[in-house]
Amino acid sequence: MFLPMLLQAASEFNGSYTGAWAMMGAAIGAGIAVVGAGIGIGGVGGKAVEAMARQPEMAGRVGTQGLIFAALVEGAALIAIVVAFLIVGKF
Repeated sequence: MFLPMLLQAASEFNGSYTGAWAMMGAAIGAGIAVVGAGIGIGGVGGKAVEAMARQPEMAGRVGTQGLIFAALVEGAALIAIVVAFLIVGKF
């Protein structure tokens, strides 16, 4: 989606050239945010399953806390993606 706009803006060496770099940075930032959220949620899920295996009587409580932490990680990634879209909207 961003690639045609990026290539068109990068082909000209004027004021829109800066916009092309901003769009590329926003795209890379959004990608890193999604990858980071995936790693974070995977870590939370893995540790939650490990904790449930060690103490099965605490499974309900650990599962609830795991869901809360996963939602917090996803919220941080969503904020990063919204900021990336706001940067793209400026150019």
